[in-house]
Amino acid sequence: MKKRSKRYKNLLKSKVKDKKSALKDILDLVKKNSSVNFEESIDVSLRINTKQSKGGDFVLRTVVKLPHGSGKKEKVAVLCESNKLEEAKKSGADIVGSEDLIENIAAGKINFTKLICTPSMMAKIGKHGKVLGPKGLMPNPKLGTVSNDISKSVTEIKNGLVEIKNDKDGNLGSTIGRKSFSIENLHENFNHLIDSIKKTKPETIKGELIKSIFITSTMGISYKVGAK
Repeated sequence: MKKRSKRYKNLLKSKVKDKKSALKDILDLVKKNSSVNFEESIDVSLRINTKQSKGGDFVLRTVVKLPHGSGKKEKVAVLCESNKLEEAKKSGADIVGSEDLIENIAAGKINFTKLICTPSMMAKIGKHGKVLGPKGLMPNPKLGTVSNDISKSVTEIKNGLVEIKNDKDGNLGSTIGRKSFSIENLHENFNHLIDSIKKTKPETIKGELIKSIFITSTMGISYKVGAK
């Protein structure tokens, strides 16, 4: 039998079984129950309806810019032409390179969490998709990571642009901030995230797109969300 820590058992006392709770009540509980000695992430997990009347299962993959940021510190690398290196350095990127950066990636030296690429460099980085893809690092125009506007892309990623994608069972997750965020800011980030997801619903899906929503912290327990 799996053993539960004393801290976890105490957290379970605050959970109301099989009951949806109001968002503000949940956020208050999650923040109060965040008792570990590091900055926990406040995360949202959703189950969406992927069954379409035609065209196969729906796949949601997009980016959402949270009003108050995510609190996550991204280490951004920019892959660009040699004549844009200076622009990339001024953008605030942590790593900047051209052919040398491609060589590092090929050698498995991947010390960044996001990779931005200019369109003309995509052909060169494409063959490394088998390495970058599984790590979620392959640049994609839909995710704002393929762009000629390097400064804009770096700024957005550094300031709360989060990527969301569902798995084959319709599950997806995203952060809405950190435990140090105010309840008001977490509330606004949550509402913006949910509203953005709802807007992606195609006409081929009947009924509600979102089936269920849960909120938890990194080391906490989950709460089912009822009314916002």
